Amino acid sequence: MNVTTPAPSAPVRTRRRRPSLAGLAAVLMAAVALPATAGAGTASAATAVPARYAQQQLAWQPCAGAPSLECATMAVPRDWHHPAAGPDLGIAVSRHRATDPAQRRGTLLMAAGGPGGKGLLRPADFVRDAPAVGAAYDVVGFDQRGVGRSTAAVCETPEEVQAFFAGDFRDDSPTARARVIADSRKLAADCEQRSGGLLPYLTTEQTVRDLDLFRALLGERRISYYGPSYATMIGAYYASLFPQRVERMVLDSNVGFDGSWERFQLGQPMSFQRRFEEDFLPWLAARDSTYHYGSTVAEAKARWEQRRAALHDQPLVDGALTVGPNQLDNGTIKALYRERDGFPALAAALAALEDWPGADPTARGTAQLVFGQYLDADFLAEFFAVTCNDTPWTRDLSVWAARGAENTARYPLVGARTLAFAAVCATWPAPAAPKVRVTGAGLPPTLMLNSVHDPATYYEAALSAHRALRGSRLVTVTGNGDHGQYPGPDGCARDAVESYLLAGRVPEHDVTCPSPQTG
Repeated sequence: MNVTTPAPSAPVRTRRRRPSLAGLAAVLMAAVALPATAGAGTASAATAVPARYAQQQLAWQPCAGAPSLECATMAVPRDWHHPAAGPDLGIAVSRHRATDPAQRRGTLLMAAGGPGGKGLLRPADFVRDAPAVGAAYDVVGFDQRGVGRSTAAVCETPEEVQAFFAGDFRDDSPTARARVIADSRKLAADCEQRSGGLLPYLTTEQTVRDLDLFRALLGERRISYYGPSYATMIGAYYASLFPQRVERMVLDSNVGFDGSWERFQLGQPMSFQRRFEEDFLPWLAARDSTYHYGSTVAEAKARWEQRRAALHDQPLVDGALTVGPNQLDNGTIKALYRERDGFPALAAALAALEDWPGADPTARGTAQLVFGQYLDADFLAEFFAVTCNDTPWTRDLSVWAARGAENTARYPLVGARTLAFAAVCATWPAPAAPKVRVTGAGLPPTLMLNSVHDPATYYEAALSAHRALRGSRLVTVTGNGDHGQYPGPDGCARDAVESYLLAGRVPEHDVTCPSPQTG
């Protein structure tokens, strides 16, 4: 479905002289030839943007849900390689004006992670948490194609997603394995049937072409960029296709954008298990007087496993809340991203499960938030569309069954769902996205950030991506394992980002930021 185009508003005056309409069309030329991979097409070396896109005017108006922002809807072709084919898509975009216009130095584009995160309203929180950057830049955001207020993908209902996550992914019996594969095949088929032909065009490569149109419509010859998590891949692909359009770029908590989604996701069971056992369980054991979950890591882990086994035999059901083994895993996974808020919430929720009838209302409410909310239907639709489309996947399900059994034995927290997630992409319609090779050629120095115990975007992948992105500088945070470092509590990482964005100071070499564990 298409998003609704906002009603026109009065034009916004800018200090920057806008290029002519002919100039807008001229700057929207992709000048990079992309090598093809098996089953993938090749991006054209130079594709002119049709005038109906290049000459559109963004009708800015106050943004619903974030009064400090202006919002508009941008029309883009469904397929940038065949812009005359298929209906247009609507991309919801937002803008927060620089709070110090006299010191304004440009536009900073930010994107959301996931894939599946919504980025439209994020500039508001970003400017609140990074006021110095918000003073110097117009900070702009967007919901990428397929999600949020942009033209959205549809895969399954919330009830169907709940059924997908039901049961126990550790169960490797023939019956359980067959059910998991059937559910994954159904999800892939539902996505294809319900998204009206949109799925093949939900790729990172198509998204970055949307962004270059957005840059041009803003009247900017070059743009700066901040992106966390999956948005590091969006940024790296943009920099590879349009290096001449990049002024400064910050990539925070990096996916393995130098390789395939399959390779990257195969590393996540290890990194989530590491975060759980080396960061969360010691934190929990040190607070046994508060949460009564064991005074050693071994005791806390054993208690968690005992609770999981009990939920396998008898899931907790309380109204709309169901907590079975997979829900315990999901809530734990979600809490590992950020220590400051995630660890205490998970600990309180685990304590509540130990005596659910006797738990106080606050603890029960926390448990409902931790275990009752995970990946919603909208997020999953975009997540699978992008990860299954961007790069090829091994399609032999027997391979994934074997990998799933191995991951369950070694790294059960996330490894147990290997088969369920991979089987979706293994049965996905064959992708046709052109391969984007990340090299850093023609790009100004780029700043990358990553913590050593990041559960989702693990450090080993960041190192590989750093090597691929020539001229980049990596800021390694050793004092916390959080996902997403800026803006955050680590002063060293914050100073590195703001010195770069505000003054153009690039570290001469890679930087290590030690800091004490929070809390």
